[in-house]
Amino acid sequence: MTSADLFSPDLLRVRVVEWQAPGPAAKAAATMSGMEAMCAIRDGRLPPPPMANLIGFRMSVVEPERIVMELDPHESLENTVGLMHGATAAALLDTAMGCAISTMLPAGQTSVTLDLKLTYLRPLSVRSGTISAEGKVIKLGRQTSYTEGWIRDGKGNLAVHATATFSMIGGNPR
Repeated sequence: MTSADLFSPDLLRVRVVEWQAPGPAAKAAATMSGMEAMCAIRDGRLPPPPMANLIGFRMSVVEPERIVMELDPHESLENTVGLMHGATAAALLDTAMGCAISTMLPAGQTSVTLDLKLTYLRPLSVRSGTISAEGKVIKLGRQTSYTEGWIRDGKGNLAVHATATFSMIGGNPR
């Protein structure tokens, strides 16, 4: 295959991404507890963040201190060697772990990622089936909180393990 063949029209893919403006949703969510906001996103009463639509993941489980996101992988998330780009796993886990913290917070308080460490244990691709990313609170603190996360492929195999530290912002410190 020549270089010109790699750009042939039959190999062109187009993906349209739509999202709701995040400002009004953030304003509405600020009046809710974190658990209420996470349930509202899961249940379609609040729009998901634009990143969720860009990548294509959805919130499937909302429990105190625990969130599960799901993704049906698509080729737009793959790199040139045919594997899902590692940044996709990072975005999924960062979101799941941060949202797990949110389930424990009052209205007006949130968290922001301070650090994120991922260990990639097996590659993921469109052949992986539905990918699940679970975030769980390890320690909820007044200034800093700690989380752990996992990504499993469609067969339940552990593919990525993560830990993260979050800074707590807004609201009244516990």
